[in-house]
Amino acid sequence: MGQQTYKSDVVIIGGGIAGIASAIELLDRGVEVLMVDRDIASKFGGLAREAFGGMALCGTPQQKFNSIADGPELMFRDWTTFGEMPKDDKWPMKWAEMYAYRNYEDIYCWLRQRNVKFFPAVNWVERGDFVAGNSVPRYHIVWGTGWELVEILIHHLKNHRNSRKLTLRFEHFVSGFDVEAGELTACHGVNESNNTGFVIHANMFVAATGGINGCIEKVKENWPTDWPPPPAIILNGSHKYADGILHDSVEKLGGNITHLDQQWNYAAGIRHPEPKIADQGLSLIPPKSALWVDCYGKRIGPRPMVTGFDTTDLCHRVCEQDNGYTWQVLNKKIVRKEMSISGSEHNPSFRDKKAVKFLREILLGNDDLYQYLTTQCPEVVVAYSLAELVDKMNAVAGNSLVSYEKLRHDIQEYDDQLARGTKFHNDDQARRIVHVRQWKGDKVRTLKAQQVLDKKAMPLVAMREYIISRKSMGGVQTDDHSRVLDKGGNAIKNLYAIGEMAGFGGGGSSGNRSLEGTFLSGCILSGRIAARSIGGVVIP
Repeated sequence: MGQQTYKSDVVIIGGGIAGIASAIELLDRGVEVLMVDRDIASKFGGLAREAFGGMALCGTPQQKFNSIADGPELMFRDWTTFGEMPKDDKWPMKWAEMYAYRNYEDIYCWLRQRNVKFFPAVNWVERGDFVAGNSVPRYHIVWGTGWELVEILIHHLKNHRNSRKLTLRFEHFVSGFDVEAGELTACHGVNESNNTGFVIHANMFVAATGGINGCIEKVKENWPTDWPPPPAIILNGSHKYADGILHDSVEKLGGNITHLDQQWNYAAGIRHPEPKIADQGLSLIPPKSALWVDCYGKRIGPRPMVTGFDTTDLCHRVCEQDNGYTWQVLNKKIVRKEMSISGSEHNPSFRDKKAVKFLREILLGNDDLYQYLTTQCPEVVVAYSLAELVDKMNAVAGNSLVSYEKLRHDIQEYDDQLARGTKFHNDDQARRIVHVRQWKGDKVRTLKAQQVLDKKAMPLVAMREYIISRKSMGGVQTDDHSRVLDKGGNAIKNLYAIGEMAGFGGGGSSGNRSLEGTFLSGCILSGRIAARSIGGVVIP
């Protein structure tokens, strides 16, 4: 079979949420679109299909309903402070500003017009630790998770009034670009369903293949230089095709790749019990009432590790630990009430919009999740005594590092703190729990002064956790039209980059930290901006 040739006004390389949003916007303008994606058709939507579906938004009806005073000025200040963004980093700063001031109209309203619904409660994440984070709750969750978001937008895409101008090609791997007379004219690759080559001629090219964090080797190669070395084991929580191959192709064209050391990983990954790729992990949303200990069973401190304040700091601190892993020690009651696994797969009641079951899980605890973690995950252990728990922890690790005396001492010291009552709490973790419970969205998910060795909360549970790779916050540098820039700051003709490929805009719009929830929404914003720019050039 010979090489297949395609032609289109615009080719979008990548079928994730950024590409889908861009395609819808282009069809709105009557532009002919060819979308190619390396995955199979049933996986259309990329990593967004597997995401929990949270978005950082401000000025929404949900915030007003919850009496949250927020606006673009506050969001922009929080964003740039938390991200530690230098003011002379022109394009990331520009994209941060655009997000803060345009997220309501260009993301929230755009989604609502397409019947995407958001859960009424607004979550308060990334509150900040030594650096201020979200000043107010602004984490909005799509009712139905990222799965529902993808399904709705794909429906609008395929049923668009201009759908005749849309062509979808799956299992098509774009490996590079073609240049003639100094101008980008085509891209090429392999149809992996039949192992035949193809070439696509187009007027405009939109790169939307995600980041590099699905390739652990590249994650380590681009590890922050001012951090401790990366641990030997980093679990993979990204998309298998987020491999950075198209980054290399863009760079060969002269594109500027920036800030790849700015990564969004998580500190509480556990091994997937049924991995589909090497070292695949599950990203836990760890309980605030669990004790975070090192490989020896000693509580990490003197400042304890507590989730919900600074994800990047947690990752940095894990990298400081011997052997590159940690444990969380807790009990059944804490797991049932506070534990979650990020993503659509492990939140079926929320994904499938089963409101009664979801509310029951929130109020009474999630027994299904407890059973899954304790029966299916090989590095989660259960015991009815601390001595038994330590033995099982050491058996999982294949060593005898966890000390019963160290673990018993630190747990008992913490439990004794809780027993004195909140007005006598002199432990940073205990004080933080009191603080987070003042927000109703956290109060319903966080136990009050829950002791670890509480006999009524047994059995004990321990989870061995690793850094898990998730998002690239750096990428292809783009201007405020999503046009790819060369190292001199000049736009490369006919070439755009969007979504994670572009570091969610500008080659790194988040800086060193994200306010969380800026990724799906950043994909939508950058995809729409690219389409608007293209629509002003391409004549239908």
